[in-house]
Amino acid sequence: MSDSQGVTGDLSSLWKLQNLPPIHHLTWDWWWWLVMLDDEGGNPAGKQLMVLWSTKDNPLVEVNGHPWKPVGRPGFDEDGGIAMDGMVAAWWYDGKELIEPLVLEEGRILVVSEDHPKWPYSKGGIVASHTENEFSMGLNPSENEFWLILETEHGKFDLRMTPWNNAMSSMKVAQAEYGLGMGYGISRLHGALCSGTIDGSKVNGSAYFQKVCVQAPSPPWFWGMLHLDDGSYIDWFVPHVSPTLTAKDSRHWKKRDITHYPLSMGGLFHDVSRQRSEKFSEVRVDRTCNEHGLPTFHVHMWNGVTEIRIEAKSVTRAHWTFDQPTRGGMKSHLTYNEYPLEVTKLEIDDEQGVRTRNDWGSIRGNAEHSWGLLH
Repeated sequence: MSDSQGVTGDLSSLWKLQNLPPIHHLTWDWWWWLVMLDDEGGNPAGKQLMVLWSTKDNPLVEVNGHPWKPVGRPGFDEDGGIAMDGMVAAWWYDGKELIEPLVLEEGRILVVSEDHPKWPYSKGGIVASHTENEFSMGLNPSENEFWLILETEHGKFDLRMTPWNNAMSSMKVAQAEYGLGMGYGISRLHGALCSGTIDGSKVNGSAYFQKVCVQAPSPPWFWGMLHLDDGSYIDWFVPHVSPTLTAKDSRHWKKRDITHYPLSMGGLFHDVSRQRSEKFSEVRVDRTCNEHGLPTFHVHMWNGVTEIRIEAKSVTRAHWTFDQPTRGGMKSHLTYNEYPLEVTKLEIDDEQGVRTRNDWGSIRGNAEHSWGLLH
């Protein structure tokens, strides 16, 4: 059920960069959509599309073996428009096969919004690549619909995202500084309803969005999110130290990946039936290997009122590798994995009773796991 109002929250943050002074080798900005669609074949994990527009303050980064040489930092005109050297990357899981990459293309990325002469409206904005094919996302002037357009050799993706409910579709903005100029900023839309066409065929589902600036070495992390069909939302985030911190390759299972030590723990549950949102500071993430040779994630989170247990099986793996020259002629490495999920078990225990997987129909989600350290 859609919320009739527009997208709320701090939307101006979508069209701005450099709230923190940039740091050479470390500053990394991206816009990121994850779209989860119904599958006519009945796959419980559905279909998934990931796309990002990214720029990095570094003279050379190898992305999946592709040398990327960003030239300079983002430039700003007198009206607030932004132009930068960047890369558009995407993968597509059609419910059966993973196309990876769907898009991996360098080019100038342009951002215009709110009263810019090339965006003659008082609200909304656009992020687009200056490439032969269209790769664009934006928010309409009424601020009640995002769009996402990708023209690829596997078809045209023409999608529209509209508000789901206020908890899901209010833009949340957070920023933290660690010292020495390092820190992060993130703008997130936990959920929106999605409709549109892929190569002319109608599709429906939901979507998640975030715009991120990171300018600090990122340790390995677990992250995941779920969209429940009643408009509820669950996520978890556990950055950690583990023996895989020094990993230099993307090989899937590693003998040393036997334990991890959380640096922090966080979880969130927008609970539609209880009409409340809950945060969690106790989160445990474990993994076992499933029949596909992929991880099944076992997530346990609690806060004194509510306890959540999740078992979510990966159905495929998308991954990106980043290799960046660093000091002393050495390379630093990051492997970033994304796993479309089939939720096989769910148990939510609170003061009103116990709910299980059977209390919901479709549950769509994605989990991340990274290793290495890019610096």
